[in-house]
Amino acid sequence: TSLFKGIPLSETWNLQFRAEAFNVFNRANFSDPRPTVFSGNNYSTTAGRITGTKTRSRGFQFALRLSF
Repeated sequence: TSLFKGIPLSETWNLQFRAEAFNVFNRANFSDPRPTVFSGNNYSTTAGRITGTKTRSRGFQFALRLSF
């Protein structure tokens, strides 16, 4: 999601404020489960477990852009 606000400073100079949000609803995108069940003659204790997420949590970014 992005929001932009343009501010004219003069006839040729413009300032733009930007606010951007990533993963706004903070939804968890889980990674794939561990596919390895057997490793040689041993049984894997993490088989089928989801141990992380694919994406980061919610984030924000702010910026200023000067055009002339």
